[in-house]
Amino acid sequence: MSDSNLLKLDIATLSKKLRSKEISPKDIVTPLLKRIDALNPVLNAFITVTAEEALVQAEQAEAEIAAGQYRGPLHGIPVGLKDLIYTKGIKTTMGSAIYKDFIPDADASVVRKLKQAGAIVIGKLNTHEFAYGPTGDISYFGPVRNPYDTSKMTGGSSSGAGAAVASALCFGALGTDTGGSIRIPSSACGIVGMKPTFGRVSKHGVYPLAYTLDHIGPMTRTVQDNAELLGILAGYDPEDPFSVERAGEDFTRYIGEPIRGKVIGIPSTFYYDLIDDEIRAKIDDAINLLRTLGAEIRTVDIPVLSEVSWAQLKTIQSEAYAVHEEHFNSSAEKYHPEVLERLQVSAEAKGYEYVKAQDIRRRAQESFRHVFEHVDVLVTPTLPILPPNIGQKEIRINGRDEPVRASLLRLTGPTNLTGLPSLSVPCGFSKTGLPIGMQFIGRPFDEASLYQFAAAFEKEAAIPALRWEIK
Repeated sequence: MSDSNLLKLDIATLSKKLRSKEISPKDIVTPLLKRIDALNPVLNAFITVTAEEALVQAEQAEAEIAAGQYRGPLHGIPVGLKDLIYTKGIKTTMGSAIYKDFIPDADASVVRKLKQAGAIVIGKLNTHEFAYGPTGDISYFGPVRNPYDTSKMTGGSSSGAGAAVASALCFGALGTDTGGSIRIPSSACGIVGMKPTFGRVSKHGVYPLAYTLDHIGPMTRTVQDNAELLGILAGYDPEDPFSVERAGEDFTRYIGEPIRGKVIGIPSTFYYDLIDDEIRAKIDDAINLLRTLGAEIRTVDIPVLSEVSWAQLKTIQSEAYAVHEEHFNSSAEKYHPEVLERLQVSAEAKGYEYVKAQDIRRRAQESFRHVFEHVDVLVTPTLPILPPNIGQKEIRINGRDEPVRASLLRLTGPTNLTGLPSLSVPCGFSKTGLPIGMQFIGRPFDEASLYQFAAAFEKEAAIPALRWEIK
């Protein structure tokens, strides 16, 4: 098999070839590093490429597999890490001048899990500075460029992860999501991205943005790969005070089962109120396809949604400033001006506003809980807009000028506030060839059902999740 065909494979297919010894991990890592050398100067997805370490890990994985010590579906598979995730002995920058030379002395819990599974860390991926932004074009190391149009944003803050997975610079990646930072770039770059239930995946060893909104999750080319990767990441961690103790589970267990007779909820307001016409058309097509697969489509009301964006904003402002107060007071000049401006505004958030926001959070959780008594999942657009130009601040949606930043966050933020699992999957392309994503939202800790619906759609829709040629 040629190098290019090898790099186009998904994790599930690749792992079978590795386990059968048809190929070796080094057969994958070597051409992958060449592709990164060729394309990273264009896309700027990686801040640090761990070439030497990856080759050593590949040799170790090859020896283990040869000796019959196969560790599972990630053994010998190269993955990337958002550069907020601590890696022992490897630079971890947060996309910032403040941490541009920072080297952690321990791995994050999720990195330890990946290493135990035999995964190969190929490098650290660019991020919006301190993850405080949804555009992905603000980093000390420069903007990340969208593989489908390098003049466009990838979305953020897991910007490098979105670009790298979509352009075959790694086979999967870990991102973080505080207001949509896994799902936004997944939608904008045409890949699969899961924000799990709050507490499902440990955040220990990951630089925080907002303590009660942050999530860690997988970004991949396929639904199956995503479910496999979440299975490795999930689990209780006593080092994370927000970690929830639950029994281990196989997130792939419903993949392949029909969705006939299942009920899909379509929110009557908020999610469909102000979206680009092309996105609306693709989501309508996707809903019709889900209907042909036997699902019942039902309109539902979630009245508290009108208050959720404000509550999400006040929560992230209050918690982000608490994280950054020391650096803000001692090293303000080292922040990017836009991130600094966000922190200045965040410092003005009032205590009573934070308390009101938490009451809205509670009511929102109750509202969603009530809806899930009547439906199995919700379906919404992931983004209301197509990927904007790098640096663009306003965008026109059906004749109205709207802020890019708020628009990118609007449809993903509610499930950060409520902690509900939500999964973005590709559902088509615009007339100009830009990816469009659809979001599945589920009950707490019901990620397996989201994968069931997403896999059924993915199989029938057959939308490619790989951008091989980069213009």
